[in-house]
Amino acid sequence: MKDTKIFVGLRSARKPPVPKIDPSGPKCQWEGCDKTGSHRAPVGQEAEGLFLQFCLEHVRRYNSGYNYSAALSTPEVAGYQRVAATGLRATAGSAAPQASEMPLPSTARSGSAKVWNARKTAAQRQADKSAVQSRKLKVLEAKAFETLGLPPDATPDEIKQRYKQRLKMYHPDVNQGDRNAESQLQASIEAHRILKLNGFC
Repeated sequence: MKDTKIFVGLRSARKPPVPKIDPSGPKCQWEGCDKTGSHRAPVGQEAEGLFLQFCLEHVRRYNSGYNYSAALSTPEVAGYQRVAATGLRATAGSAAPQASEMPLPSTARSGSAKVWNARKTAAQRQADKSAVQSRKLKVLEAKAFETLGLPPDATPDEIKQRYKQRLKMYHPDVNQGDRNAESQLQASIEAHRILKLNGFC
């Protein structure tokens, strides 16, 4: 068979033989033990990164008696573990009182609010909004209306329109970094957020 230019540079890629690992490995460093020490155990605090080689039986014995903090005694470690498990909370609670009568079924509707609101008519939604607005305002809600310069019976569209006006009026680009305008802007944003969270817009 004739050599061609295609196969001239090809050589078989044989891997070099893997050196055989000594099955015995390092000996266990426990005094009087002749087993293989295949498990590492830390030497101590002053020798970080150094390890002792033990067999499985002796590494378990070494780790059970190993104190990871030399400053703490065994009772202190046990106390810390007990406190860490409960998080400094009293675990003995008082029993809940037994109900003397059967509770009434809840009048609160269950299910997704989106589904319920989709079933409502426009008139029902408007009645709900007016009921929210007709109730006595909380202090933050009244202050929010005052900040935006609106009466408490303002419609959602009026609130949004006034909010947009105040954003444009007190924007930093319009006022060249005026601190008073910046505080007015922040107050307007906070007032709108409060009104939005409470269902006014």
